[in-house]
Amino acid sequence: MKQTIRLTLWVVFLLLATAVHAQRRNARYNAYIKQYAPLAVAQMQKHKIPASITLAQGLLESGAGMSQLARKSNNHFGIKCHKNWRGRKVYYDDDAKGECFRAYSNPKDSYEDHSTFLVQGTRYASLFKLKITDYKGWARGLKKAGYATDPSYANRLISIVEDYELYKYDRQGMSKREARRWEKEVKKKPWLVRPHQVYIANGLAYVVARDGDTFRHLAGEFGIAWKKLVKYNDLHKDYTLEAGDIIYLKQKNKKAVKGHEYHIVRSGESMHSISQIYGIRLKNLYKMNKKNGDYIPEIGDRLKLR
Repeated sequence: MKQTIRLTLWVVFLLLATAVHAQRRNARYNAYIKQYAPLAVAQMQKHKIPASITLAQGLLESGAGMSQLARKSNNHFGIKCHKNWRGRKVYYDDDAKGECFRAYSNPKDSYEDHSTFLVQGTRYASLFKLKITDYKGWARGLKKAGYATDPSYANRLISIVEDYELYKYDRQGMSKREARRWEKEVKKKPWLVRPHQVYIANGLAYVVARDGDTFRHLAGEFGIAWKKLVKYNDLHKDYTLEAGDIIYLKQKNKKAVKGHEYHIVRSGESMHSISQIYGIRLKNLYKMNKKNGDYIPEIGDRLKLR
């Protein structure tokens, strides 16, 4: 019965999860990463800038290499001329009309100049004190230092890193000592290597549990007390997570979103599985249907959701 319930939940949410993931991953991005990851790793080993951040910026600033600035001028990072630039120049409308941008002979020069730009820029100096694996710190630091005017710049970089698992390239920039320390840290915090994809359904954020996940692991990854995660999902503290479990990251709603008025019980469903499908607190689902905790839904039962 437990496996049937999990399967029902998985089927319901898999379509949404797949659709969201497909929107965030595309062939053009994958091709760009395959082509330029070696350059990003080389720059990381030379200048200590996370390869994940370099790739994410390249993807974002150049539209995965398809922007006019990247195609015609090999500028993959949107770097403007500034006063100290002595190389070739091109002009495009950006924050203002006819702004001056740097032009390069090839993408490799663009990657090298991007590293030099950050290394020599005093406003970015504090970033080099961060761990090579701290892509979130780098993303937020770049935004804070004024690399881009977009208020969501840091979040967009972080999303790209996580959606395309760019963080895996950062390990190539570690010394043997750092790598050993990293491996020990990963054993305690497995999400550092493979963070969970966060999805939205019923107006709520949730993740899909994987083999080996625990409430404590998820709590550490998302900064939420593990006991709260247990409570949010109407489970008990000794419950063992299994692959496919849907885990909400905030308290569920008191009723289903508009458009979901009723639910017809199917084979293998329970009040708990139905509450998870629609993001409804279990006690409210019982209350709306005037049922007590002893009620076991049967196939064909019509349950009120709002």
